[in-house]
Amino acid sequence: MTRIHVKGSADPTGTTTGPSRRGFLLGAVGAGLATTSLAACSSGGSGGSGGSEIVFMNQSRGQAATLKKLAQQYTKQTGVKIRIDDVGPADFVTKLQSSSQARNMPDMYSVVDGHTMAPYYKAGWAMDLTDKMKGSWGDTFRPATLKTTTFAADNPQGVKPGVYSAHWETPALGVFVNAAMYKAVGLNPDQAPASMGEFIDQMRKIKKSGKGPFWFAASLSNQVIQSYASNYMTDEELNATFVGDNSWKSEGWRKTLQLVVDLRDAGVIATGSLPSGNTDNPNVEKAFFNTQGVAAIFDGTSAVGVARATAPDFTDFRSFPLPKADDGTQTPRLVGGAAKGAAVNPRSKKAAEALKFLKWLTAADQQQTWATGVPLIPSARAVSGKNIPKQLTGIAADISHIQLVQNQILEQVNTALQKGTQALVLKERSVDQVLGDLDAAQKSA
Repeated sequence: MTRIHVKGSADPTGTTTGPSRRGFLLGAVGAGLATTSLAACSSGGSGGSGGSEIVFMNQSRGQAATLKKLAQQYTKQTGVKIRIDDVGPADFVTKLQSSSQARNMPDMYSVVDGHTMAPYYKAGWAMDLTDKMKGSWGDTFRPATLKTTTFAADNPQGVKPGVYSAHWETPALGVFVNAAMYKAVGLNPDQAPASMGEFIDQMRKIKKSGKGPFWFAASLSNQVIQSYASNYMTDEELNATFVGDNSWKSEGWRKTLQLVVDLRDAGVIATGSLPSGNTDNPNVEKAFFNTQGVAAIFDGTSAVGVARATAPDFTDFRSFPLPKADDGTQTPRLVGGAAKGAAVNPRSKKAAEALKFLKWLTAADQQQTWATGVPLIPSARAVSGKNIPKQLTGIAADISHIQLVQNQILEQVNTALQKGTQALVLKERSVDQVLGDLDAAQKSA
């Protein structure tokens, strides 16, 4: 999964001011917790539920029903009781932090973006799965899933190199379109546009019909930009920018940011601005899935699970990767890698049992249940693409083309990029000015 790297990462055992806004995976990973001392990690209890059941602290609202179904199935098969603590996305990080401070962590818990989870890994609250992934278990996963969940040597978060989570979902970000709105203006929702130019023309037709054309959240603008940048830069070149070796003032980034200007000048950004604030992406999803006020949005595949949970009657939509640039020099790659998964608390007295449950959750048979029940794109290579629902097949067809960038955008730069994208939409900054802002943020980070 795409990770935002930040200097001075948070400590889950100390006093903090609390977490900032959270969005998709993958997508809108925001700032972490305030920096404090790690001294408390060596004292106190080991955490864990202490009872006869395994406690799983769950973050996802869209996957809760399927997780509970699988937990009940596991109990019937093994006799091991599983209790799902449904915290939900809004309160998950706060509760995880308070649990670690009280040294009363659950036996296992959902993992979100790498930056947010890094302090817990550093504090010893996640089992190192590296050696366990070297065998048959690791062979079951898509290579991109393992690649994007591995902390490499000298990672910016300072986490000991290794793998600390296992995932049943391979996410990606792309475009979702309302099939009925497409058909109403003579467009085929089952045929992805061949280029960004063609997509913009499609959005013009949608706008003329009186519907909102294309929308995305300010908190996902960095993912839009990084996705489109792959038309002009290799993964190595992207990484060189993110670590400060290459300037943001390159031609590739200039052409990438021009996309925002082209969308703006074509008048195809719904409302003429990007929604921002704590609920920006939920508002975009509501406009697409619930009220059906816009024809196309940029979002992550995990949003389909949210749609099924909140707008189950609306299923007539399709997906495809962000259209390629008309003048691109590279094969575009999706932003994605790994989304929903879990970590095991090694200090729990039931750590061994929790690990068995995690292995079972990520096995191919269970991943087929995840794929159809949520739905989602599974991380298991053995799950056939025919089990992926039609709403995800467009993105899933390109799931092998995932960006594998070792380091990601620093938080300070990410903030500047989100502000800069909005400023471009509102004609408050030029492309060159935004690129200058990004370089300045990179140097000051």
